[in-house]
Amino acid sequence: MKPGRIVMLVLGTLAALMGLGLLTGAGFVGWVNFQQRDNGYLTTPTERYDVATRAITSPGLDILVDEELPDVLPADSAGRLLLRGTAASGKQIFIGIGPQEDVARYLDNVRHSEITKLDSYPFRVEYREVPGSAEPAAPGAQPFWSTSAQGTGTQQIEWDLRSGRWAVVVMNADGAAPVSVDLQAGVRSDLLWPVFIGLLIGGIALLAVGVPLIVAGAAGLGRHGPPPHYPAAGHMEPAGMPGGPEAPAPGAAAPYAATPYPPGPSAAAPYPAAPYPTAAAAVPPAGGRTPLPTDPQPSDTSRYPVRLNGYLDPGLSRGMWLIKWFLAIPHYIVLFFLWFAFFVTTIVAGFAILFTGRYPRSLFNFNVGVLRWNWRVAFYAYAAIGTDRYPPFTLARTDYPADFDVEYPEQLSRGLVLIKWWLLALPQLLIVSAFSGAASTWGSRRTWVDGRWVDGTWVDGTWVGYQGGGGISLIGLLVVVAGFSLLFTGRFGRRLFDLLIGLNRWTHRVIAYVALMRDEYPPFRLDMGPMDPADAPPAGYLPPPVPASQTGMPPATPESPRTEPPRTEPPAEPPRTEPPGEPRQP
Repeated sequence: MKPGRIVMLVLGTLAALMGLGLLTGAGFVGWVNFQQRDNGYLTTPTERYDVATRAITSPGLDILVDEELPDVLPADSAGRLLLRGTAASGKQIFIGIGPQEDVARYLDNVRHSEITKLDSYPFRVEYREVPGSAEPAAPGAQPFWSTSAQGTGTQQIEWDLRSGRWAVVVMNADGAAPVSVDLQAGVRSDLLWPVFIGLLIGGIALLAVGVPLIVAGAAGLGRHGPPPHYPAAGHMEPAGMPGGPEAPAPGAAAPYAATPYPPGPSAAAPYPAAPYPTAAAAVPPAGGRTPLPTDPQPSDTSRYPVRLNGYLDPGLSRGMWLIKWFLAIPHYIVLFFLWFAFFVTTIVAGFAILFTGRYPRSLFNFNVGVLRWNWRVAFYAYAAIGTDRYPPFTLARTDYPADFDVEYPEQLSRGLVLIKWWLLALPQLLIVSAFSGAASTWGSRRTWVDGRWVDGTWVDGTWVGYQGGGGISLIGLLVVVAGFSLLFTGRFGRRLFDLLIGLNRWTHRVIAYVALMRDEYPPFRLDMGPMDPADAPPAGYLPPPVPASQTGMPPATPESPRTEPPRTEPPAEPPRTEPPGEPRQP
């Protein structure tokens, strides 16, 4: 992989992520600003506050406004606070905001309750009671209040935020105890609109820089060569090479074999040991019997243009599967950037398909490489644990025992690109979610309290309500079973391994379909076994022998033909003649 393209991909991903973060913030700030339209406030629900003391006070409010706002913005634009309250007993109520030092002197030696913790949803308030024996003077007669309201019914104050230390006080107008009041608070700020505009512009600018860097980096990494060519289903030319007996044009890339992997092993034979043949290895003319047109071919129903293969390594370590997830952390970091780039390039490819009907080949190669990289890591660490060999850091195909590939489509439907990734794929996504554990459930956790079921409230300091849940996926469960079997017996069940490969094969077919790589709908079929059915060779085909340089065996010396001396026949005996007159002896 080219270092320059990798740097572009990483920088583009970081810029795009920051841009998405700013746009998310802009969306939230814009929503809050919309809620306070027409001089309205973003308010809390009205809640009951009950104390047995003479007053309810807030902790100190430290506000620094004038020192932090730019000179071009007035101080009163920072925000405005709303407090609205109604006495539950029908008495006159007092609500005021004043300097914290003056409030402390006024309530000195007066029994009152200070709010120490306040949760809005679900509502929960905690107080700290300050003891005292003095009776306070009428709060409305005090001169230090910055703003206040007093009377029966609902009382409301609005206060512009100012620098300083402030305190909120709620009392009965006569200063008597207890205090029971229904309160609602609200806030608004004229700064939200310029903050929204700034976040929006910054997010768009970062995306405008990051997305082209990602696409350029991905396209450069995807130009490592054309993907392998596969013949059409049900057809193979007699010459044993896709495309017929004609030799390729000078300078053209050599075609790839249609059946690169060895035939599937029998039930009793082990899977082939490393090195594993790859799809990039062409079948030489002398490698086994040449396929004939009369040989049975893979059927159209078994051939799907998304190919996933995985071969179980012999002699797996018993306990290494317990730490493979940790050893694969460097791959997880790389895959984070690759998957984000995969998401961006898929969107770009979707627009290209919509207008041209073609998937840009360089982006296609990159996205296939990301899925291939992900499958190798999954095969090693958590989805199959089928090998102890560390995955390579490359998008290209290698001799690794896990491989993935997608046939490049020369033409794609422009209309399907709008619906296939969500509407048409919905049944497949539901099935895959059960395989991978992507589905979650929501339920009501209810508790039996004092002879009744209680939910959605606080009970003895514990919130009882709705909560999400989920369990281990089917693939994860099977991997754990296989891991413990390997740990205690040293064996990996063949049928269990075949099932794991089949589940992963189904999942990756759906991913490729949702990523717009093919128009053919994924089959509702669990193709188990290490070899993809589309890679199965025709009956009677003998794969080429593994070269001696890969097996470590010395090359066999060709045996010279034996020459024998010419055989000499004995001379023929002359015919016997009988003497005349003598009779022949019987």
